[in-house]
Amino acid sequence: MPVLGVIPARLGSTRLPRKPLQLLGGVPLVVRVAERVRGLGCLDALVIATDSADIKGVAEAAGFRALLTSRSHRTGTERVAEVAGRDEFSGFDLIVNVQGDEPFVPAEAVTGAIARVHGGDDVGSAATPLDPADAADPARVKVVLDARGRALYFSRSPIPCLRDGGPVEGLYWQHIGIYACRRDALMAWVALAPTELEQAEQLEQLRALQHGMTFGIARVRAPALPGIDTPEDLRRAEAHWQDTQGVTT
Repeated sequence: MPVLGVIPARLGSTRLPRKPLQLLGGVPLVVRVAERVRGLGCLDALVIATDSADIKGVAEAAGFRALLTSRSHRTGTERVAEVAGRDEFSGFDLIVNVQGDEPFVPAEAVTGAIARVHGGDDVGSAATPLDPADAADPARVKVVLDARGRALYFSRSPIPCLRDGGPVEGLYWQHIGIYACRRDALMAWVALAPTELEQAEQLEQLRALQHGMTFGIARVRAPALPGIDTPEDLRRAEAHWQDTQGVTT
């Protein structure tokens, strides 16, 4: 089954203005994400979907395919669905959405998300262990799972809540911004009505989850950096980049 990777990149961002064009290791963030994803070798094609001619130009100058999409999309998934719905991509039945702020996405997250779809889940995604000290950070989206590894809920709040304290090792899992799904599941997702939970948490995955779609979560055992949403996230990512010279596992 050929796999299409799409990186949604919206220019407007309230917490980090012009986020996709911010530099990481001297290169625009959206390009760093594309380099990382292409280097994993598990996609048959890769496209950057954007609402900005500036982002499109930067991506193409770096050798990546980029397409202009509608500025009216409310979520990255809607932007990905527009690209997947074009005739030229009709031969791709499996779509992988890698968020444009995940320059260190682990290879196991991508392959694991794809495997969850092959295993029967509507959507495949991934999570990594989270230090309890970071559980209260709203920029780190938490997920709790059932016994089959499917998401029960995503939240910016610390979940689960330790009512009486006690041991916390292994309780917190940080969601990684990747979604794999078949074409029909993707189109069903974006056709759903927005939900109050989605709007309250500002988490698009809650729309699909609340409407009954299943999210299979691949557990990536190595801790990962959060996606880049704020200036502090960018400073943390830059420090990591300099420490590793862009080499991650």
